[in-house]
Amino acid sequence: MAETIANLYSETEIWKWLGEVPDPEIPVVSVIDLGIVRKVTVIGGGVIVDVSPTYSGCPATEFIEDSIKTKLQAEGLAAVTIRRVLSPPWTTDWITKAGRDKLLEYGIAPPASSASMRDLLGKAEVHCPRCGSNQTTAISEFGSTACKASYKCDECLEPFEYFKCI
Repeated sequence: MAETIANLYSETEIWKWLGEVPDPEIPVVSVIDLGIVRKVTVIGGGVIVDVSPTYSGCPATEFIEDSIKTKLQAEGLAAVTIRRVLSPPWTTDWITKAGRDKLLEYGIAPPASSASMRDLLGKAEVHCPRCGSNQTTAISEFGSTACKASYKCDECLEPFEYFKCI
């Protein structure tokens, strides 16, 4: 009798492996840090991973899904299904505390607070990731990726990116 995946690999172990899959645009954070992995289901001879894109049209979505599948297959899971989940849509509220800390340490200001209407309309207080000042100025709503904006600190005068609330 063939063993099922559930007998060979624990869900906890699979979540750990997913924590090693970096975001291709911000490699300091994992797909777990970003909160885009919704659910892991170990079923019979395989595993299903539910993933939400950060926004519809994100150019990294398919690459992320392929990276997850490749990582799990490298760990010995042959039957990996990625299921794209669009509802409810992902928000920056799902970025973990560890993910926010990693963004900050990397020099990217994490989302200011929650994906509230105030923050979504650009009225959030953005702190400089280098000196911590809240005296910052938006330079452009567009950064190196669609989910980031360009800012400068009015105190230390350093430019930085801000991970926009979505």
